[in-house]
Amino acid sequence: MSDNSRDLECLAGIRVVDFTQFEAGPSCTEALAWLGANVVKIENPKGGDPGRRLRPGKADDDPWYFHMFNANKKSLVIDLKSPRGRGIIKDMLKKADVTVENMAPGTIDRLGLGYDEVQKLNPRIIYCSIQGFGTGSKYEKGLAFDMIAQAAGGMISVTGEPDRPPVKPGPSFGDTGTGMLMALTIVSSLFERQRTGKGKRLQVGMQDAMLHYMRTMFAVQARTGKAAPRRAGKTAVGNNAPSGLYQCRPFGSNDWIYITTSRGNPEHWGRLMRLFGREELIDDPRYATGPARVEHEAEVDAIITEWTRKHTKEEAMTLISGVGVPAGAVFDTMELQNDPSFEKRGIMQVMQHPNGPFKMPTWPVRVDGQTARIKPSPLLGQHSAEVLSEWLGLGADDVAALKKEGVL
Repeated sequence: MSDNSRDLECLAGIRVVDFTQFEAGPSCTEALAWLGANVVKIENPKGGDPGRRLRPGKADDDPWYFHMFNANKKSLVIDLKSPRGRGIIKDMLKKADVTVENMAPGTIDRLGLGYDEVQKLNPRIIYCSIQGFGTGSKYEKGLAFDMIAQAAGGMISVTGEPDRPPVKPGPSFGDTGTGMLMALTIVSSLFERQRTGKGKRLQVGMQDAMLHYMRTMFAVQARTGKAAPRRAGKTAVGNNAPSGLYQCRPFGSNDWIYITTSRGNPEHWGRLMRLFGREELIDDPRYATGPARVEHEAEVDAIITEWTRKHTKEEAMTLISGVGVPAGAVFDTMELQNDPSFEKRGIMQVMQHPNGPFKMPTWPVRVDGQTARIKPSPLLGQHSAEVLSEWLGLGADDVAALKKEGVL
C-alpha cells in the first residue's frame, strides 16, 4: 500500500443514499465516497446493480467493471417494490444529506421516491438526478448510455479522420464526465446549505454535459462560421504546426508521440529544430512563423516524422520535453498499469477485495499531498445489517425478521 494514500475526510459525516447503476451515477457517488462520504448503494435482490454482470440474469461475472465505479461504498440489498422496503429507505432518506439516482426516466417516481416526495421527508436533502437527456429536451424520455451521449452531444462528430466516418472517443466522457460535473455541483450545494439550511434539486442530462466538454469546438465554430470538423490527430483549433501524432520505433500500433507547438510560444519551433540539428530551418521563410508552418504543414510533418522514426516514443518524449516543447507518448493501458510510478505515487492502488486483488486508479487529486485510499467495492448486500444498524438502529433480530419477510 502506498504511503501516499489515506482515508480522506473532506466529506466525513455526509450520508449518501445511492440509487445509481452502471457508470454515470456510480462514478459520481464513488467520487463522494473517495472524499470521505458514507455512501450506501441500494441494490435490488435480483442481482443488484446490472453493472455487476456482463449477461443479464447471470451471476456476477464482471467484477472488474463494478470495482472501477463502486470502490469505497457499502451495499444494502432491499426490495424497493415492497412497502416495508420503501419505508426503510424513506427512513434513511430522512437522515441523508444527498441522494443520487440515474434510473430510466420515470422509474424513481413510480417507486414513490421522486423529488417531491423525498423533499417533504427531508427539506435539507441534496436530491440529484442524472438522465440521458435534460428536462425539457425533446428527447427527455429517451434512454442513453455513454456512447449515446457522446453522439448526441457532438463528441463523435469531431473525432476521426476528416474523409472517413466519425469515431467514438475511447474514454467514457458521457458517463464518468457527467458524473464528475454532478459531484462538483453536489459538493458546492452542500457548502451553500451550510449558509441557507436548505436542500437543492440537481438535474443533469448526459447530452447537456457533453456540450460542456465541447467548448473548444464551439470556439472553432465561432471563429470559422462552420461546424467544427474532424481533424484526426490534429488539434481542433488548427492554427499551429507542428501539431499531431508522429510515428516512432519500433513502429507498433501505439508507437506514436503527440507533439504540439503552442501558438502562444514562438520559441517552440526553434527549440525543436535545434534538438533535431536543423538550425537552418528556424528562420527559413517557409517555417519561420506559425501561419507559414500551417501553410506548409505537410512539409513540417515530414520533418518531424523523419526525426521521430529514429527514436522510441519514450526517448522522443524525454528529449522533446527536455527542451521545453509539449510532447506525450501514446501509452496503452498495459503500459500505464505496469508503470510503477503511478502506484508509488498513490494514483494507482491495489484493491484488496475478497475475490482477489485488483489494481485500479483512485481519485487523482492529492489532499495535503496524499490521494484517497482505495477500499473494496462491496459484495452484493455485504453491508445490509451494518447500514441498517448504523443509520436506523435496527438490531440483529430486526434484520433477521426483514430477511424472513423477503424485504432484505
